[in-house]
Amino acid sequence: MISMRLRAMTLLLATLAGTATMVTPTVAAAAEKTVTFTSQEDSYVSEAGPGKTHHTVTWLSVCTTPCDGAKATERGAFVRFAVKDVPDNAVNVKMTLDVQSVRTTDTTLEVRPVSGEWTADTLTFDNRPAVGEVITTHKGLTAGGTAKLDVSPAFTGNGSYDFALTSPSGAHGVLHSSRATSGTGPKLSISYDTQAATPSGPLPFAMPSTAALRASERKVFAHYFTPYPLSLNNKAGADDYYTKHYLTPTGESGKHAAYGGLLRDRPAPRGVLAGDWQLADMKKEVQTAVAAGLDGFTVDVLSLTSAHWGRLQTLIKAAEEVDPGFGIVLMPDMTSLKTDAATLAASMAKLAASKSVYRLADKRLVISPFKAEGQTAAWWQNFMKIMKDTHGITVAFVPVFLNFPSNASAFASISYGFSNWGNRSPAGQSGIASNIAKAHGMGKIWMQPVSVQDERPNQGIYDEANNTENLRLTWQKSISEDADWIQLTTWNDFSEGTQFAPSVHNGGAYLDISSYYLTWFKTGKAPAIVRDTLYLTHRTQLAAARPASGTQTKFMTPRSGTSAPRDTVEVLSFLTRDATVKASIGGVEKSYAGQAGVQAKTFPLAYGMNKASVGAVTVTSPWQVKQDFTVQDLQYHAVSSGRK
Repeated sequence: MISMRLRAMTLLLATLAGTATMVTPTVAAAAEKTVTFTSQEDSYVSEAGPGKTHHTVTWLSVCTTPCDGAKATERGAFVRFAVKDVPDNAVNVKMTLDVQSVRTTDTTLEVRPVSGEWTADTLTFDNRPAVGEVITTHKGLTAGGTAKLDVSPAFTGNGSYDFALTSPSGAHGVLHSSRATSGTGPKLSISYDTQAATPSGPLPFAMPSTAALRASERKVFAHYFTPYPLSLNNKAGADDYYTKHYLTPTGESGKHAAYGGLLRDRPAPRGVLAGDWQLADMKKEVQTAVAAGLDGFTVDVLSLTSAHWGRLQTLIKAAEEVDPGFGIVLMPDMTSLKTDAATLAASMAKLAASKSVYRLADKRLVISPFKAEGQTAAWWQNFMKIMKDTHGITVAFVPVFLNFPSNASAFASISYGFSNWGNRSPAGQSGIASNIAKAHGMGKIWMQPVSVQDERPNQGIYDEANNTENLRLTWQKSISEDADWIQLTTWNDFSEGTQFAPSVHNGGAYLDISSYYLTWFKTGKAPAIVRDTLYLTHRTQLAAARPASGTQTKFMTPRSGTSAPRDTVEVLSFLTRDATVKASIGGVEKSYAGQAGVQAKTFPLAYGMNKASVGAVTVTSPWQVKQDFTVQDLQYHAVSSGRK
């Protein structure tokens, strides 16, 4: 079949800046409209004549191989449309591809997005562009009849749409081309209305459907760390392991006393569950990630036995039951796995039997080891050979390096793509463009790390994230520099303070902000803001302060090369229009001219409580900034007006 590689069909036209101003959406009277477009170009390719063009004929051929009983005779059609005049505030959009059949056959049609360049007058089987995953199918063609194929998941607004028509089964299908002397060539119809209701839920924009987001080749995963599931012992929050042992200096027999406890934040507490509570928790995590637009988890494989291995298997089972399309990317952790290639291969092959373990469209299994340079390229090449020869599994290798530039060349011949673990402060993000360019120059995809912050009490270091600046900057550069995949680092590593998952201290705010940029990344344009939303972030203590009491003796200091520590409250606003934003910082009233779109405004941190409002929309932080405290905590706390 034609290659399955997919890329976004809409080009990113805007260069991102630190504060982006969005166009205010308009709300028109209710109106249902339909616009229809004939194909700009169309042709087909045939494996039987691999170098031949078919741009002058009046038909399009679609057929699996063998076609008409002959081997090596696959055929596929390509068609292009130019869509215009669909307003930005269009809702309830349905996009339909109409093709008319020349004869009656039992052909099954597949529609796929096209990712490469082509023109009808030069298109051949040999130079055909790559195509993506199936958007929709239609079985059976009737002579003179029109097959209507719903391609709504591919809609991203005005622009060029290229589709491939392929067939996995049935007889040779023949369709009218745009040059047909009788009959009708391909058409693309888009129906919509412009009554844009304010969406329910916490987000400042209308979240596209899961199908629409997954139609993009650009994938977004979050790094899942098995030591910190939603619950460790199925007890209520006040009595569970997090509260009793990880958040207090006296927990686990006092072994974390020197640095004030292992953690500063935790997953949102829950009550006691009956039945298989571990599976229920994992299913909830998958559901949360799916709702945020994620394609899957990259799961840190810390062990091939023990509780971590069991949690990994439970997570895979949860994905199977919640959403088999949610992919679990296997990420052997080479800082902790001390095993031979054959043993690792056997374990990975066992997991790969699940339909939820992530594979490319061509069925290659993605293996993405953390600190891949912990073993040589030759070691990994042997691992992949064992996977193929012993287990019948072809691997797409996407190593995650701690030092990408030093290892790229050695690993290039065995890798499908590259990634690095990345940095956690604005000062550390200058290399993003060069990393992506280097990977693309070597013909590899690039998985860019996107992060919130980093705080490690037990290691005595932290990164200065500048409120949400690091989060926004890593997303913005991922978009502007054309990253292929994203890894959110991390979903739930609470020991490094890098969590995107809803927690006590962030309430889901960081994940909500990321859903906005994720939608931009996948669709190629910034989502229209339809609901005023405010996010408030701040620390609860000054960066240089030390506890006035308590037993802590080991303190966090800034990591070398991080941004300069700062003490600020940030109001991040998503506004449908220009409006006055009011803020109360430590009880002192402030106001400023808020801009339509996305805007970050900072104020000096002060002792007391913080809140902000625009019109009737209000966000109040429950976290008091204190002068006296017992444990050092340099994480930013976050709260959203959309989540009460």
